[in-house]
Amino acid sequence: MGRRNKGGIEAIASMPWQVGIVLGLVAFLAIRYGIGWYFSSHGGPLLAVVGKTASEGAYAPFAWLLLGACWVAAAASYFGQRRRKQLLETQSGLDSVRALSWKEFELLIGEAFRRQGYSVEETGLGGKDGGIDLVLRKNGKRTLVQCKQWRTRQVSVNVVREMYGLLVHHGADEVKIVALGSYTSDASRFAAGKPIELVHGEALLLMVRSVQRTASPTVSAAPIQTESAPSCPKCNLAMVRRENRKTHELFWGCSEYPKCRGMRSIESAELSNRPYDSAP
Repeated sequence: MGRRNKGGIEAIASMPWQVGIVLGLVAFLAIRYGIGWYFSSHGGPLLAVVGKTASEGAYAPFAWLLLGACWVAAAASYFGQRRRKQLLETQSGLDSVRALSWKEFELLIGEAFRRQGYSVEETGLGGKDGGIDLVLRKNGKRTLVQCKQWRTRQVSVNVVREMYGLLVHHGADEVKIVALGSYTSDASRFAAGKPIELVHGEALLLMVRSVQRTASPTVSAAPIQTESAPSCPKCNLAMVRRENRKTHELFWGCSEYPKCRGMRSIESAELSNRPYDSAP
C-alpha cells in the first residue's frame, strides 16, 4: 500500500508548531536578505545585479508569503495538538470512546502512544475501513498501527493477516491493532507467536487512562485503598476517599462509581494530609 505524499504546508503542520515558526523566520530572512547578501558578495557581475535587486526588496512579497504560509501551518499544528490533548483528557470510559468519529478515534490513539514516548506519524492511509493509520517509532523500532472503531463487529482474522502482510512488505518491526471491541478466536490464534499485538476495548481504556494527566470529570482515577477503607453499603466493594467539588466535603464513595453510587460520611480529621480522588 503506497504512502500518500504530503504537501509542504501539510508536512509542516504535522510537525511541532514551534518548527513552523522557526522555518517561517528562516525562510523569510533567507529570501529577504540572504539572497541579496550572498549574490552580492560571492557572485560575478551578473549575479551581483540579482543580489542588488534582491536587496532592494524585489523578492520581499515571496518572503512574506512563505512566512505567512509557515505560520499558518504552525497555527494548524498548535490547534491540532490542543485538540488531541483534549480528546484524550476528556475520555471517561468506553461509551465516550464509542461516541468519537473514526478520525477522532485515530487521533486519540495517536496521542495515547505519543504520551508513551513514541514518535507518531499519522499516515492518513487507513481511512475508515483499514490500512496503516499510524506509524510509531521508538528505540529504533518501527511499528505499524491500525485503528478499528467497530462498535458491533469483532475484528476478523483477515484484518490481522492484512496487517501482517503490510509488516512484511514495509519491513516494520511489529504491528499493533487497536480495536474498540474484541477479536475472533481465529484472529487471536493467527497473531500468537508473531510480532502482532491485539489491543481490545478494555486494554485500550486502560492505556488511555494511564496517560491522562487529569482525572476524568465523570470517572475517578484508580482507587486508593487503605486498611481503614470501609465497604460500600450497597454492593459491599471497597470504597475510596473522594471530595465533592462544589462543597469540598470529604466522603467515602464506592470504587465502582458511577455504576454504584453508595457513599458514607467521613470525619475530615481522619483524612488530614492523605491523598484522595475527585468525584462529582
